[in-house]
Amino acid sequence: MTDTILTDQNAAARLAGLLDSAMDGIVSVDDAQRIVLYNRAAERMFGWSADEVRGQPLDMLIPSRYRAAHGQQVRRFGATGTTTRRMGDTTVLYALRKNGGEFPIDASISQLNTPEGKLYTVILRDVTERVRAREELAAFAAESAGVREQEKSRIARELHDELAQSLTALKMDTMWLRNHVPGADEAAQEKIAQMLAVLDSAVASTRRIAADLRPLVLDDLGLVAAIEWAAQNFTQRTGVPCELLVDESLELQEPYATGIFRIVQESLQNVAKHANATEVLVELRPRDGALLLRVQDNGTGFRPEDPRKPHSLGLVGLRERAHLLRGEVRVDSSPGAGTRVEARIPLGKAEA
Repeated sequence: MTDTILTDQNAAARLAGLLDSAMDGIVSVDDAQRIVLYNRAAERMFGWSADEVRGQPLDMLIPSRYRAAHGQQVRRFGATGTTTRRMGDTTVLYALRKNGGEFPIDASISQLNTPEGKLYTVILRDVTERVRAREELAAFAAESAGVREQEKSRIARELHDELAQSLTALKMDTMWLRNHVPGADEAAQEKIAQMLAVLDSAVASTRRIAADLRPLVLDDLGLVAAIEWAAQNFTQRTGVPCELLVDESLELQEPYATGIFRIVQESLQNVAKHANATEVLVELRPRDGALLLRVQDNGTGFRPEDPRKPHSLGLVGLRERAHLLRGEVRVDSSPGAGTRVEARIPLGKAEA
């Protein structure tokens, strides 16, 4: 009997040593969500000692705004019977230190049935530096995108105000020349007519290139007018009607105005290239401190998860633009059922 007790004690000591040597925090709770195991990495991470937390509710390690949702998620996880899974697959999780500070974590949870009841174990890692680096990279990318847009705006303005105007003046001079060349000189009249046709084409191309670089209506009249211009331009090029559901009073500062406009513009370009649609809907509305954008068509649809499809590259561009604004894009589509692109862009305090 004594040998058995010593063996159990040795096994427990070895297990405790292994847990305390782990680089990641390890916290186990019972079915009542009370802490029964808490290793040294968790002590360093949270600031609480093992003696202070053992037997206490897990809520002391969770920010108050997440506690109710966390309890529901753990209960659902327990009901599934799944052995282990990663927590927060699409969102950043936060934990609470002894001093009241919050910090981001990566975490996975597992469950084990024991004679004393179900045991939940969470393995977690402080990812503060990773999140900070990601935010700095996103800020740099957003700043770079802003600089590119400014350069596009400058070039578009110069094309529109200088080159297009010079071509127009040249066209007027050519028309004067046509009117003063004797009508009997057929060769000269034909050459002048060809020159006028080339000048008309050059003016149209210059204006189109300027608009593709940066529609001046976005800077002059704002986002709503720019979206209306994009929808009209789409319908003129494709013959497909585009319905708009946009709040006319919506006003956004940069980088939100440009980012939203580019997402609408690229979504409509994808529809024109791939959808074979007969109807398109563009909806933009604010809700709960964010902008909700939806571009939906009734076209052929596709499988978004198939990377070989030509749509995939366009979807990458949409997601990158949303990411620059700290937002997200969801694409729902299937063959024959059309496509719906939905973007949610959180707004800053001033815009909200």
